[in-house]
Amino acid sequence: MEALYFLVESVFSLAVYAFLLRVLLQLVRADFRNPLAQAVVSLTNWLVLPLRRVLPPAGRFDTASLVALLAVQLAATLIVFRLRTGVVYPFVPLAAAALRQLANSTLLLYTVLIFAQAILSFVPGSRSPMTAMLASLCEPVLRPIRRVLPVVGGLDFSPLVAILGLTALRILLR
Repeated sequence: MEALYFLVESVFSLAVYAFLLRVLLQLVRADFRNPLAQAVVSLTNWLVLPLRRVLPPAGRFDTASLVALLAVQLAATLIVFRLRTGVVYPFVPLAAAALRQLANSTLLLYTVLIFAQAILSFVPGSRSPMTAMLASLCEPVLRPIRRVLPVVGGLDFSPLVAILGLTALRILLR
């Protein structure tokens, strides 16, 4: 039974991260010609495209992507909780738990993205679609830290500060 829980949670987590990446890529105005961004779009179009027919965009932001992300997270929380406990949870606490989990997932995703970008920065000549996508996603988080924190001896400590801050926020969410 534990294997089933693991598989269900893993599939839903991957789905939530795919929809989350789609929303974040839109927020940072990433280049959607990037092959990795195109993969995210392809993975999430099955839900976003039907929602676009009924949900107009809010300015330049695609509300259908956000609603799809929230729906997938809510479904994941509901199904995983139901599998684990056998109880149907009331909507308001369920929605609160889903939002808390989504916030935690966002913080964890940014922690991993910033860590990956920091590691790739040490690889000379690393020009790949992943590098460009990481830069566009991480720069809005790292830029304010770089304004305050000077480069010391040619080393940029802003990823370390960002990861520490993101981890502290995840601890506060618990």
